[in-house]
Amino acid sequence: MAIDPRGTDLKRYLQEDPGGPVVMLNLLRYADGGRESYAQYAEALRTTFLPRYGGEILYAGEGSTALVAEAGQDWDAVLLIRYPSRQAFSRMVADPEYQEVTALRTRALTEAVLQATTPW
Repeated sequence: MAIDPRGTDLKRYLQEDPGGPVVMLNLLRYADGGRESYAQYAEALRTTFLPRYGGEILYAGEGSTALVAEAGQDWDAVLLIRYPSRQAFSRMVADPEYQEVTALRTRALTEAVLQATTPW
């Protein structure tokens, strides 16, 4: 399973842009010992990259009791992060300084879902 967005994914993400802000859904499953590595990544994201690109954490929490899920469909953490545009998110992931820090995220996770959402 892919952990980080690939170039083709980002290209499609930008092509499907309805305009306006985007809220990114993050579902995370940690590797053994990955919680600490992810915490380092999250700190850099919160203090450096979200302010730089206009992002905002709307919600961050630990996964809890799965009420409607098959075995293996529960997640360790859930985040909702709002960006002012899809382009802002894309510029962030292309930032060379961000790319140095994202290795912490990659190492921390065994599975992830990163999905753009659109408001109803």
